[in-house]
Amino acid sequence: MNIITTKWKPELYNEKHSFVYDYGENLIKLLDPKANERILDLGCGSGQLTFKINELAKETIGIDKSQEMIDDAKSKFKNIEFQVGDAGNFEFNEKFDSIFSNATLHWVKNYKDAIKCMFENLKSNGKIVLEFGGKGNVQTIVNQLRDSLRNRGYIEQSELDLWYFPSIGEYSTELESVGFRVLLAEHFDRPTELANEKSGIKDWISMFAESFFKDVSFNHIEEIKNEVQDKVKEKCLINGKWFADYKRIRIVAIKE
Repeated sequence: MNIITTKWKPELYNEKHSFVYDYGENLIKLLDPKANERILDLGCGSGQLTFKINELAKETIGIDKSQEMIDDAKSKFKNIEFQVGDAGNFEFNEKFDSIFSNATLHWVKNYKDAIKCMFENLKSNGKIVLEFGGKGNVQTIVNQLRDSLRNRGYIEQSELDLWYFPSIGEYSTELESVGFRVLLAEHFDRPTELANEKSGIKDWISMFAESFFKDVSFNHIEEIKNEVQDKVKEKCLINGKWFADYKRIRIVAIKE
């Protein structure tokens, strides 16, 4: 298949998937921004966490690959610099004290380039604080989505490789190979409650996995979403609420 570009929908993201940045607030505590620091928010989305970091730091810049998300961020937070940028290919004239990234790097398939860019855009002794999907992330939902596509003859779509979900050993090794010293590396389960009690899994697919439906007939799309939600009910419906089976990686490392 051709290179897939995910079309982001800021309204759906903010209305039903605010957990993405709500969970990221704990990561800001780990970042511990200082009043004299220049910080990059890599994959800033619609800017909520960039704003919170900027309240504590001297200067914060947010970049994201989605023009739609950057436009939304600019409309909300007019005093912060936001740019459209690629996590695997970015360069700033002035280096950063820290780079922060929440729920972004699993979208970056050219992860070696992203690690290199982070290293090169940090000051000496600069810090990265990252959290993103790790090995086994959303495995229950995505495996069923693949099965439902495959059973209807959509073989190519079922084999789409959309994300990068590494183990902490794999990712820490990549960081160390460019010169980072890893201070913290965690891999943990984080079942994540979804907003809509009736269509939580379907909404998640619409937001994050719509790329799987390229060239799938319109009638089949809704049918597949309904089937996936029904089939994962045993694992993902808990006390009447839908949960995505998230597994996260959390990393803190410094440039030596």
